[in-house]
Parts: sequence; structure tokens; C-alpha cells
Amino acid sequence: MDQLTCVLGSGAMGIACSFLLSEHPGQRVTLWGRDTAHVAELVASRENSRLLPGIKIPASIDLTADIEHAVAGADLLVVAIPSAFLRETLTRLAPQIPRGMPVVSVVKGMENATQYRPSQIISEVLGTDAVAVLAGPSHSEEICRRLPASVVVASADESLAKRVQGMFSTDRFRVYTNRDLVGVELAGALKNVVAIAAGISDGLGFGDNAKAALVTRALVEMTRFGVLSGADASTFSGLAGLGDLITTCISPYGRNRKVGERLGRGETLTQILQTMQAVAEGVPTSRSIHEYAQRLGIEMPISNEVYRVLFEDKPPHEATTDLMVRPPRNE
Repeated sequence: MDQLTCVLGSGAMGIACSFLLSEHPGQRVTLWGRDTAHVAELVASRENSRLLPGIKIPASIDLTADIEHAVAGADLLVVAIPSAFLRETLTRLAPQIPRGMPVVSVVKGMENATQYRPSQIISEVLGTDAVAVLAGPSHSEEICRRLPASVVVASADESLAKRVQGMFSTDRFRVYTNRDLVGVELAGALKNVVAIAAGISDGLGFGDNAKAALVTRALVEMTRFGVLSGADASTFSGLAGLGDLITTCISPYGRNRKVGERLGRGETLTQILQTMQAVAEGVPTSRSIHEYAQRLGIEMPISNEVYRVLFEDKPPHEATTDLMVRPPRNE
């Protein structure tokens, strides 16, 4: 019997997930988008020309803006909605979504008001404990072109993690399982903040030595934050941690790295956000991470400087100097 998966979110990652799922015989996919006019354009052109130009959406993927149609008969939900809009969107859709339906989240970030992880918001709003998180170095542009990638799926429910592993795995997309949902999810949020720092370094022209040091010390910072939040340290040396951190700090596709690069070149955050075509999750996440770390007393020097550049108008050169002249210490 065919399985039907509903993907919420018609952005680049939602489309990429739909591509992966549709490769399997017997797996049908419905892709829901909130904007009726935009979905109509996708139906007509079979292409998201703004985010994934030149990539055609297979005819087997059902595109719709009707949530009742999208979830009708669905066995599983994939949530690919930016974290800043996650609670509001799910709250609006919840009456049409069967309670208890298993959910896979590919959302990366933390809610500003609560510092909740996406899986916590999903569980609260949709009334389900069956939540898995899919994360790792996985730019949608490369997935849709079937370039090799490896990621991890984490869930407290091992049977759900293995189910998702089977649903998403292809000969070009390898999926590992992990029990540390907290760590996998926090790694995905934290790496976007570090990507802004890496972009600032690029924009300032600091070179490879600086970026290598930044990524290395940021991984220590990410791990510290994760462990003090209940995560396993080993998760941060895996695909969701180091793997995704490398990709997001070096890739030309990375929106967060691009924000940092433009900051390093002298643009203001307002100027940058007004001209961006997609959400850079690291910007709002930086605020959440900063406030959470301050509340728990977690030492986060790199993340703190990113926050000050973004929200306190601190010059990037000054932020760099303050990091470099911190008191000497053991590695």
C-alpha cells in the first residue's frame, strides 16, 4: 500500500524533502504552501525560480495551498517552515491536522519568546510526542541535483527514527540515526549563528587561518552550550554538529554566511534583510541563543559578539578585536 507524506513549506528545503521522498516507489508526496498565488505559480511552472532556479519539481509531487487536501490520508508530516513563523503557522493549521500524527522536522532555530526548539513547538501545538529531527550538511540546491549527502535523524522513538531513515535514504542521500534529539536540534540552531561570524570574517578579508580558528573554537562553544542543555557532547562532532558547521561556514549557498559577509563589508542588518529573498535563521536565533546563555550563565564569546554586531550595532572589526584580546587560557 502506498504511503502518503505531507510536506509543510514550499521553500527550498520543503521541495528538497519532497524530491527525496518521491524517489521511493510507493511513497506519494503532497507539498503544501501557505501562499495560494505562489503555489499556483509552482503548479504552472513546476519550478521555484526564486530559490531553486532551473530545478523542475517532478509531476508526481502534488502541490497545493489547501491544507485539508494536503493532509487527507497522510501517514506522516514533514515540517519545513522557518522557525520564526513556525508556531503561528502550525497554530493556524492544527485544526486540520490529525492529533498524534508522526512529524519530521527540518526546522533549524530557536523561538525568541520561549527559547523553545522547533520539536518542542511542534509537540505543543500539534499534540504529538512522535517527533523526529532530520539535520546535517544538506543544502537543498545540491539535494535536488542528486549530489551525495549524509545526514542524521534523531528521535526519542527509535522505531520512528528508523522509519524516517528508510523513507529518506537513497543512493545519493545517506541517513544515520541518533537518539540525541536535543543535541541534533541545538547543533542545527547554533551553527547558523556561527555561520554569520564566518561570513563576517570573509567580509573583512581575514583569510583561511582566521576562519579555521573561528570554526574550531565555535565548535567548542556549541558543545558547551549543548551539554549544559542536556545534549550529548559526541553529537557535536557528528553530522549535525561539525558536518553542518563546515558546510554552512564555507558554502556560497549559505544565507547566514552571506548575511555575515555583507555585515563585514559595511552594510547594516536592515539593509541586508530588506534585500534578502529567503530567511536567514541565524539572525533571530542569535537573539534566542544569547538570552538563553545569559540566563544559564553559559560562556559563549563568539555568539555574544555576533549578537552585538547584529543587534547593538557593534562594528565587526571591534568585535573581532575583543575576541582576540580575551585573557590567555588553555585550549
